[in-house]
Amino acid sequence: MVSDTLEQRIYELVRSHDGIYLFKKKELTPSTDLDSDLRLEDDEALALMDDFFTTFNVDRGNFSITTYYPPEPPLKHLLNPFRKNDIPQVPDFTIGMLIESARAGRWLYETDSRWGAAFRLPLLWCA
Repeated sequence: MVSDTLEQRIYELVRSHDGIYLFKKKELTPSTDLDSDLRLEDDEALALMDDFFTTFNVDRGNFSITTYYPPEPPLKHLLNPFRKNDIPQVPDFTIGMLIESARAGRWLYETDSRWGAAFRLPLLWCA
């Protein structure tokens, strides 16, 4: 019951940062991705995460929004027709990650710089 209440509170927090729907609200599940499903911009996701860490008293650890929202390339790179523009691979950024981290009291995910942002490693150590 406690975890259901925690999940509901996290869903409410995410909804408060997701905007207003005129017709039908999106169904939120643990697999809902904040970037690809909800289309949150980096500043919106950062505000959500700041509220998340404060509201649920979660230690942010190594959390960095740039892991999930890499910087945009300079305009001159985008406009150059002879330059190959690599699309950066980013890890999933789901509501389930927030739920698991809130239960643990700390951010459970980081990336390994050897592989870049495409790989997410769960932190299993105990504080």
